Amino acid sequence: MEWNKERTQKSEHQTLSIHTPYITLGQLLKRAGVIDTGGAAKQYLADNEVLVNGEREVRRGRKLFPGDTVAAGSRQWLITRENTRE
Repeated sequence: MEWNKERTQKSEHQTLSIHTPYITLGQLLKRAGVIDTGGAAKQYLADNEVLVNGEREVRRGRKLFPGDTVAAGSRQWLITRENTRE
């Protein structure tokens, strides 16, 4: 998994490259350092507005695929497919 920062006109977002078909919202929040444990995701999502592709999401198991965007507070992520060469 790889993190990249890119600046856009509106805000800064991070690109998360995955080598698996998807990542769950709870996994993203944990790996991004927003929460400390996977179990904290449910409470975080209940207490904070998290948007997936512009719509409010409260399910920690929500599957995120390449092309999906996630926003939590002032932070934003774009899910991309990791380029794997064999």
